[in-house]
Order: sequence, then structure tokens, then C-alpha cells
Amino acid sequence: LETKFSNSIRNDFGFLNPCEVDARDPFELVFRQRGQQVFKEVVPLVVRHIEEQLGALSLEAAAIRRFWLHQANLKMNQLIAKQVLGRLPDETEAPVILDRYANTSSAGSVIAFHLHRDGLAAGDLGVLCSFGAGYSIGSLVVRKR
Repeated sequence: LETKFSNSIRNDFGFLNPCEVDARDPFELVFRQRGQQVFKEVVPLVVRHIEEQLGALSLEAAAIRRFWLHQANLKMNQLIAKQVLGRLPDETEAPVILDRYANTSSAGSVIAFHLHRDGLAAGDLGVLCSFGAGYSIGSLVVRKR
């Protein structure tokens, strides 16, 4: 688990105080994200996080058969898997559920795991990784029994 502060995703407390008369501009109350900045900041953080976790377990990226990544951005997932593997992943190595469920927040990686856990042999390894606002990153390495 890792957390790094970022102002690139924020809502300035949004509607947390509905009992007070709010003189703020309504734009200040909504969720805002600087998408390109988030992309540039999150990708290297997640790649490093996964690589460090694999290193701590004495595992090589080539040993990982499947990456169930946070399902918010297809290009981000492809780039993360590409940088970890050193090549573009195929559809089975880094499955996508965005086309079916869109962005389901931190549940996306778990939904991807649920829908794409079959086809692994006993002993195969996978990485389940979610990341999001703040930035927080959490992952685990799983082995098929």
C-alpha cells in the first residue's frame, strides 16, 4: 500500500456542509481532475509500486500471467502493463472491463479479477492492483492453487 499526496484530483470539500448557506461558485463544489497530469503522475507510481512488490517477493515481471488493474483508463492500464512487462500485454494478460462496466472506481480491478480469473494453471501468478485519487495504490500478488 502506498499513498502520495496530489492536488490533481480534488473537490474542495464539495457538498460536505449542506446546512450552511454556501456563497461559493457552484464550480468549486464539483469534482475536478487534471487528467493529463494525473496520467503522468500515476503511471510511474504504479509501475514502481508493482516492480517493488515483485522485487520484494523475488519475482520477475515475466512470471506474472495476468494483471487485473484499476479500470479507469484503458491507455493508462496498457502503459502500466507495458512498462512492467517491457512489452505490450495481450488481452488475456491485462483484461479490460471498461467497455462493459465503465469506471467502477476501486472495484474495477476486483470485477476484472472476477470475470477474468479463469484460464490460469495451478501455480500461475497474477497482480491485482487498484489506485486512485490522492494518490493511493494497493496491490497484491496472487497464486492459483
